[in-house]
Amino acid sequence: MDLELNGHVAVVTGGASGIGLACARQLAREGCVVAVWDLTPGEGSLNLAVDVSDWEAVTRAAEETETRLGPVQHVVHAAAVGSGKFGFPFTNLAPADWRRVLEVNMLGMVHVAQTFGLRMKDRRGATMVFLASVAGQIGSQTDPPYSASKAANINFAQCVAKDMAPHGVRVNIVNPGMVQTPLNRRVWQAWHDQQPPEGRRPYEEWAEAKIRAVAPLGQWQKPEDIADMVVFLSSARAAQVTGQTINVDGGQVMHW
Repeated sequence: MDLELNGHVAVVTGGASGIGLACARQLAREGCVVAVWDLTPGEGSLNLAVDVSDWEAVTRAAEETETRLGPVQHVVHAAAVGSGKFGFPFTNLAPADWRRVLEVNMLGMVHVAQTFGLRMKDRRGATMVFLASVAGQIGSQTDPPYSASKAANINFAQCVAKDMAPHGVRVNIVNPGMVQTPLNRRVWQAWHDQQPPEGRRPYEEWAEAKIRAVAPLGQWQKPEDIADMVVFLSSARAAQVTGQTINVDGGQVMHW
């Protein structure tokens, strides 16, 4: 299937690891010239150190990317953080524990959408795909700041999709389910550290039990599974798909 992405310029935020890295690699395989924005070095044709919570850093990176690679036609926004704490009950967290999560996950999305929304208004066929999470749909008690920020991502993406549709720019959300990434392991670590010694379990045991409990397909999703959906939504094969929230979660939300 020809996805008609060859030669297109794409930006992947958070593209140095996990799902973002898988997206960057899959886009490159389809012939995209990929700029990776992350706090750590990536594998793109252009790698820029960018903190998406910093508006000026985002606008500078967009300018440098387009100067060096050409007009950006596809944006994949995967940069995100969790609170690093186990938030059940939510009163375990202080209000201060929310700030960085909202700055990166919510305002970071606003910064990326704003800078490319302005640039893409004359680029019919351009796309934005934002990575959220099933946690934004089910009110995950594991990390309430993360969960709330992902719900905000889903809602804001629909606003952006409606505003950009007259310009022929498509905007969609992809919700990963259970993916073994560094972020997921930090969730386990926060849980583990709050358990009494007799209640602790190794990451592999904890993860296996959780996936059996919540995912009807009974399997972890791989970063590449998420990337396949992201690349499809960025392609000409999804020309009539916008404003959608698509779960790649092994049936997890259906289960809930």
